[in-house]
Amino acid sequence: MRIAEFLSPQAIIADMQARTKPEVLRELSGALVRAHPHLQEEKLVEVLREREKLGSTGIGEGVAIPHGKLAGMSQLLATFGVSREGLDFEAIDGKPTQLFFALVAPENSAGVHLKALARISRLFKNPRFRASILEAPTAADIHALIVQEDARP
Repeated sequence: MRIAEFLSPQAIIADMQARTKPEVLRELSGALVRAHPHLQEEKLVEVLREREKLGSTGIGEGVAIPHGKLAGMSQLLATFGVSREGLDFEAIDGKPTQLFFALVAPENSAGVHLKALARISRLFKNPRFRASILEAPTAADIHALIVQEDARP
């Protein structure tokens, strides 16, 4: 599985405007709906919000992976956003979060969902990769970097 299979360039936000956790979830949901108009923004926001209630998806090192499952979806979809300033996402390391990778999976897709989470988590462990994403000026540049990094063995 490659990230390019479920992350389209249209679903990337190069400079997020959100300043709070609820605003982040809404902005990411909006980007996913723009890339996939058949989705309903309110349902996406609610699924991500419910998951955050269980505990923050801020995994540290400036990265968060909000995720959830949604009835009626046929495939895994993702959106990615960069908050240039960073914000408090209640990450496990207590540091500001700048990189947000939101995943929404079909209700009955535990295996695919978990593989995607693991792959994204592994990719974003690399400090040089995180820095290059923060320096990338456009959504197209960010998408190209993610695809390039994901293709490495």
